Amino acid sequence: MRVLNVNNILDPVTGGGTAERTFQMSRYLAKAGIECTILTSACGLQPERLEGMSGVEVTALPCLNQRFQFPRISLSKIDQLVESADVIHLMNHWTILNSLAYRAIRKHRKPYVVCPAGALPIFGRSRLLKNLYNTMVGKRIVTKADRFIAVTAGEIPHYLAYGGLREKVVVIPNGISVEDFSASDLQGFRRKFNLPDQPILLFLGRLNPIKGPDLLLRAFCRLGPEFADFQLVFGGPDGGLRLELEGMAAKAGCGARVHFLGHLAGPDKAEALRAANLLVIPSRQEAMLIVAVEGGICGTPVLLTDQCGFPEVEEVGGGLVVPASEEGLAAGLRQLLGNAGKLPAMGEKLRQYVSRDFLWENIIYRYISLYEEILSEPRQI
Repeated sequence: MRVLNVNNILDPVTGGGTAERTFQMSRYLAKAGIECTILTSACGLQPERLEGMSGVEVTALPCLNQRFQFPRISLSKIDQLVESADVIHLMNHWTILNSLAYRAIRKHRKPYVVCPAGALPIFGRSRLLKNLYNTMVGKRIVTKADRFIAVTAGEIPHYLAYGGLREKVVVIPNGISVEDFSASDLQGFRRKFNLPDQPILLFLGRLNPIKGPDLLLRAFCRLGPEFADFQLVFGGPDGGLRLELEGMAAKAGCGARVHFLGHLAGPDKAEALRAANLLVIPSRQEAMLIVAVEGGICGTPVLLTDQCGFPEVEEVGGGLVVPASEEGLAAGLRQLLGNAGKLPAMGEKLRQYVSRDFLWENIIYRYISLYEEILSEPRQI
């Protein structure tokens, strides 16, 4: 079986969770003996990212514009890759690369699946452009797919809103690779980033409105001296909010307890998660977050909003789900930090849950079975 994964960005800094999902899925397909190719752009793509995908062929189109992540189009190359694949997997939604791959898919009558990972609802900026994209091609990409992959059941309504059929939706969650989170030099991590020896509340993600770092910062500052021994650590690239957040922290008088580390990857990310007493995910809109699973495998409990599509965190006793507001996050922090002695046991419950249900070495066979099922179905000519 030959699988073509299409994702406009493979760079983990700008590509976020969908880039990580593509990376992990592709390398585990290769480990399972599946011939896997990735079609992406070279925007932000670093050699070490490629080195981590042994057995996976990567075709990276040259990047014409780094800021807007626009690749140089090669219709012949896209046609060649699609024609040689048995099944195509389209990641994300709002990309020129997906639309061009879709054109080749229709031309060569190839089966394909889509996995927007929560990207279908129109949120934030560029509403006009997104509506135009959907009118021109986006809705057809979704509705014509052989299957719709949802990372949580909460994503199912997104497909139905586009006119997709419920029976085509398959829920396959984000996964985790245990080997990526074995780093354990926690004191070295604190020294490297000059962090005091105080309990850590950790945020991991882009500093932009959809991820809600401003909600978390306001909630943290609102608690003030109530939990003065805790520090708030932001790990993630600037998505336009860093200066505003720094100003908010200084104005509220809690700047000395708020730290901005920038993007964290590899051992730094693993050590941040293991050093944290609580991982906080304050997103305004999100599909199931990979970072919540990453926190779980590190034994770190999670406070997240009800917009993250991962209520199981609370159901298994591994954390708390709260409204996506300053008030909701403040109440959640007060509840969890007021019983801080219980946090390690909550983290262990989440670790056990993630270890049982979210390892890539197991999840990958759900994809393989899905592809085999699609390929066994008769194709319309």
